[in-house]
Amino acid sequence: MITFNKPHLCGDELNYIRQAVLGGGISGNGDFTKKCQKSLQEKYGFKKVLLTTSCTDALEMCAMLCDISAGDEVIMPSYTFVSTALAFVRQGAKIVFADSRSDQPDIDADAIEPLITARTKVIVAVHYAGVACDMDKILDIAKRHKLLVVEDAAQAIDSYYKGRPLGSIGDLATFSFHETKNITSGEGGMVVINNEHFMKRAEILWEKGTNRAQFYRGEVNKYGWMDTGSSFLPSDITAAFLYAQLKSIDDVQARRKALWNKYYTTLKPLEKSACFALPVIPDYATLNAHIFYMVCGSLEERTALIAYLKSNGVQAVYHYLSLHKSPFYKHLYDGEELPCCDRYADCLVRLPLFYDLTFGEIEHVCNCVRTFYAMHILQSTISAAIINSEIK
Repeated sequence: MITFNKPHLCGDELNYIRQAVLGGGISGNGDFTKKCQKSLQEKYGFKKVLLTTSCTDALEMCAMLCDISAGDEVIMPSYTFVSTALAFVRQGAKIVFADSRSDQPDIDADAIEPLITARTKVIVAVHYAGVACDMDKILDIAKRHKLLVVEDAAQAIDSYYKGRPLGSIGDLATFSFHETKNITSGEGGMVVINNEHFMKRAEILWEKGTNRAQFYRGEVNKYGWMDTGSSFLPSDITAAFLYAQLKSIDDVQARRKALWNKYYTTLKPLEKSACFALPVIPDYATLNAHIFYMVCGSLEERTALIAYLKSNGVQAVYHYLSLHKSPFYKHLYDGEELPCCDRYADCLVRLPLFYDLTFGEIEHVCNCVRTFYAMHILQSTISAAIINSEIK
């Protein structure tokens, strides 16, 4: 079976973990945590980075920093992972879901402004598959309505918008280092703070509501309980694993992009005749090769394709379900239909993509897709001929 994902080891993970253990400090905010944060800040120009145990935790920190409380409204796409919404729901927010773009799953920036009310406080831009949202439009809307912008960049490490690294544009941003991501620590994430207003408080929330980080730097002579917060920081063992991955990020990205391009160039000639859609990368965005997906013509077609690929040794998977139709939130949703979101929920399928995937395996996957659609087109032609003959 060609699995959908396989975590890649860059080579120094166990060595760095050993160093962390022998160094005697394996709790949070240790040496490797600091190395990771410094590396990310220097490479991408983030103003402040704090590692977290997950992207979910990073999002929860953002909701706290934005002072979300009961009745506040937060606009975000419905086509996203549950954590994007959950972090703000836990603080009491009403989630106002926006539709996706018709050509790719990012939030439709033109759909945001009509959703703004006097209660709106935050816009969350989710960079699906590492492809940038239209940040100029989103920032303009936020500025005119005095709203905060949070980038959910869980999938967007090493991706850019008009030359600016994703995660460096909004007031706050979050990233994931889950094992399915380009750079991984098994579980893990980070919060990026670009707005000076949140700098000091972010560190306090991160350290269980205390100013312990300041104490360790010698900035205060004792530390105490200063604010709300939680234990958001990961073990330094996790950070040691991540540091090995970060040191190899350029190699990882080059390999993933080569694999992504192999998929694209192989399947592109088939796209029009088979009536599926391949990923669209807007002119303002770059590719970070996190996901390679296809958008099928219908739910039935996608289901059949996944089953056919599985029967030929390929694990392909669908992605998000529409959050506004979820069992938890559907009774709270009072907005309009979101047809583009629902289309991706029903029709998008992700093909295997990971560092150790071979070009030969991609050829096999693409040949399976080609064969499936050849049969699908033939069946459609026969069905149409039968219908026409019956009409006559």
